[in-house]
This record gives sequence, structure tokens and C-alpha cells, in this order.
Amino acid sequence: MAVNVTYPGVYIEEIPSGVHTIAGVATSIAAFAGWAPQGPTDSVRLVLSWADYYRQYGGLDARSLLGYAVAQFFTNGGTQAYIIRLVDNATAAAATTSLTLTPSSSSITITAKNQGQWATNYGILIKNQSGGTGRFRLQVVYAPSGSTPAVVESFENLSIATPDPQGRYALDVINGQSSFVKAAITGSPTAPPADVTTPQMLTGGIDGTVLAPSTSSGTPGAFENALIPTTPTSGIYFLDHVDLFNLLCVPGEIVTTTLSKLEQYCGGRRAFLIADSDPGITDYTKLTGGPPFTGTNAAFYFPWINAPDPLNQGGTGPFPPCGFAAGIYARTDGSRGVWKAPAGTEASLTGVMGPSVPLNDAENGFLNPAAVNCIRNFPVYGTIVWGARTTQGNDEIGSEWKYVPVRRTALYIEESLYRGTKWAVFEPNDEPLWSQLRLNVGAFMHDLFRKGAFQGKTPQDAYFVKCDNETTTQNDINLGIVNIVVGFAPLKPAEFVVIQIQQMAGQIAT
Repeated sequence: MAVNVTYPGVYIEEIPSGVHTIAGVATSIAAFAGWAPQGPTDSVRLVLSWADYYRQYGGLDARSLLGYAVAQFFTNGGTQAYIIRLVDNATAAAATTSLTLTPSSSSITITAKNQGQWATNYGILIKNQSGGTGRFRLQVVYAPSGSTPAVVESFENLSIATPDPQGRYALDVINGQSSFVKAAITGSPTAPPADVTTPQMLTGGIDGTVLAPSTSSGTPGAFENALIPTTPTSGIYFLDHVDLFNLLCVPGEIVTTTLSKLEQYCGGRRAFLIADSDPGITDYTKLTGGPPFTGTNAAFYFPWINAPDPLNQGGTGPFPPCGFAAGIYARTDGSRGVWKAPAGTEASLTGVMGPSVPLNDAENGFLNPAAVNCIRNFPVYGTIVWGARTTQGNDEIGSEWKYVPVRRTALYIEESLYRGTKWAVFEPNDEPLWSQLRLNVGAFMHDLFRKGAFQGKTPQDAYFVKCDNETTTQNDINLGIVNIVVGFAPLKPAEFVVIQIQQMAGQIAT
């Protein structure tokens, strides 16, 4: 702002520098979709640890792969995950209980927040305040059969009168704050419910039909229909309301058309799909044609992985690789950067017994050129991810997005610049704006160059940023468009290390 000079003297004026620092976005926020015994079904929720998932979604369940995959993600280095709980709404039901109010034609109905048998382990306690105040305390208790009730939520000083001058109207408080139940009042009550000293349990909770991925790669079933519904308001489309996610995992999903749709969805969100192979495939030759679908925003892993099953008394079972791989992605991003391939001897899996199908070098040599990323067991290193190609990484395709780190680096740059240049919208479209864009985008790219994200010894070799009257013509200006051209030289993984050995001729006396 210009200084208004009125008196003789010295004036100080602050001049904007034009610096708008572009911050890099997160690269390993995962999203998981599948059936779970409890948890919200009308939205997607963020969990920051296995304990967080256990509290919200019920932990492991032998009927579903979702809990296992999330646990394997966190065990192998993951830190943030969004969860989409899929249920069969036609067969699942929420548990409920009802408490009589005064007059007896009125009642308050307490219903579980979401469907499932889980809520039948919970009950309600009521304690009225002394002195006839008309206020009461409602507690939600965890009280499985044969156990001592434990209070998990307590709501004090509630009133059934509305409006309540203290702002403690029972429905507003319970529905706004409870993680377990919701409430509804029928009739026109004048007094709260009587004291309930023994937990009044919720009843009628039903898990319904357990939704599991189809076992046929060509036949979508109820699981796939719930995952990608015809009306885009649920299932995978819950992620439309998430600001940012980078990795998508649907444990055990093998239906080709569904995987293709998931890859396309990821493309629209600058995210990356980690796809599982068919657990029934034990003959590697059935995969020499490559993954069952193609796309630049996905990677395909084979085989499934044997790991301990805590619900099977320490026995092992086969699990889809997506949860393990997503954790490796997160761990590699944190230690080396998104430009480092999430594979190699550093990409050793934690909590595994080994791949369900052992592979040797020759068998791996057939699958790798076909864009099948193998999981193998090596002496010393253990079980590791031994492939880093996208599903478009088949040698015969010759795609520029052949490698996972190259594609994910591009997605990282795109998302960071998309978010970091919004300040330029509606700014005057001329050289001052162009120079600011060159400055800020160039600073972001140079920081990546310093971190080792690009090829080249100098910035000129590694990247360029162009925004001037060549990229933005007068016609573009008339249309309200400013064009920024950004190029970078990606680092590509060294898939093949060739060592040449020859004999040296000994010294010959002459």
C-alpha cells in the first residue's frame, strides 16, 4: 500500500516480494475399501494408527481382508489411511433400545451410530439429578455378556426440554458428540427417563451379508457394486470429499473391469492404485501376458504373501500384497523420497513368512518385462518387493510412464503445483505475473533438484520452467489463460546392474 506523504520526513513503505512458496504435498496417504464389522458407512474416516482403526472399525475380522491389509500397512511404515466401510444395506441393521419418558406416550430411542452386531455389546445407564431439576446423565457402557460394564461415554446435565437455556438439549448433545450412538425423541415429554442402574443393552444389531471381493476376475458381484455404485454418492466416491489421498488399496479385488475403473478414478485424483493378483494363480506362466488391465496410475503385484494370522492361533495364511506394498511406499517416501522406487533390498516386508509362490530369477525374468511386480524371498534380505513398474510398464508398450517412481514423481509435482499456484487466479495477466510464476515454480523445482529428485548435474540439465509471451499469447490473455510449461528429467530405477569382468594379461618379460 502506497504511503500517504503529508509531512516532511522519512516514510517507510513495505513492498511485496512476490514470493509465494510452493509446499510439496504428502505422497503416501492411503485409502482402503472393504467390509468391516463396525464403523461409519455414510462417510470416509481418517485413521492414524492401527489402534485408531481398531477403535473405529473393530480391528481384525476373519471374514474380511480389510483389517489385515490396514494392519500390514501400518506395520510396514504407513502413517495415514482413509477407510471406506462397505456393507450390504439390505441385510445389515443397527442395534437399538428405547427408554420411556413422562408422559408414558413419549420415549427416547437410542440407536447405534451404524449397522452391525458390534453394538449389542453396548448399553445405556441413566442417572437423574437430585432436586427435581429435570436434568439427567446418560452414559454409554461397554458391557459384553459376563464382563464388568465400562463407561465409554458420559453426557452430563442433559435436558429433554427444547430450547434449553444451558444448551444441553439431549438430542443435540448425544447426536453431536457421541461416537457410538444417536438419539431420537417421540411425543412431547415433560420429564426425563427414570434411573437405569443396570445397563439397558442395545439389541437387534445385524452384520448382514458379508461383502467380499469376487473370486472371478470377470464377474463383478455385490462387493464390486457397493464399491463402485451406479449413483456416485457412496463407495469409492466417498473419496470425492477427501482433500488428498495418494494410494488406493482394495484388498483382494481381482475383477478386471473394476480394477480398470479404479485406475481411472485414481487418474482423476492424481492418485495411484496398488492392485493385487488373483490368489488362485500359482503358475507364473498365466501372468506372462501382464496385468489384466493397463494404465499409468497403477501397479500390479504377484504373488500373495504368507503371514501370521493372529485370529488363527499363530497359524499363517495368504494375504493380498497391497497393504504390505502401500506401507513400503510410505516408508520409502519418508526415508528416500517419492522419486525412489519402492522396491529393492531396502523394501523388505515386516511381519511376513514369505511369498505364497516362490519365484526364481528366470521366472521373475518372464514377469518383469510384462509389468508384473514380483515379491520374492532372498537370503539375508528376507521377503522384498522386487519390481517397480506401472501396469503400462510392459516393454512392448514403450510408455514414458513405465516406472512407478517416475509416475508418482509426476503426480507429486502436478498436485503440488496445482495447489501452490492458486494465488495467481484473477491476477493481472502480464509480465509481472509471469515472472512471479517463474520465480515460485522455479524455486520449488530447484528444491527438488537439490534433494536429488532429477537427473542432471546442473539445474539446466534437470528441469525448466517457462512462462512468458511465448507460452501465453495475446489470444490466451484475451481468454483469461496463463500457460506455464514445466519440464523435468526423471530419475529412472536401475533395474539391471551389469558387471563386466575380464582377465588382465599378466606382465610378460621381454
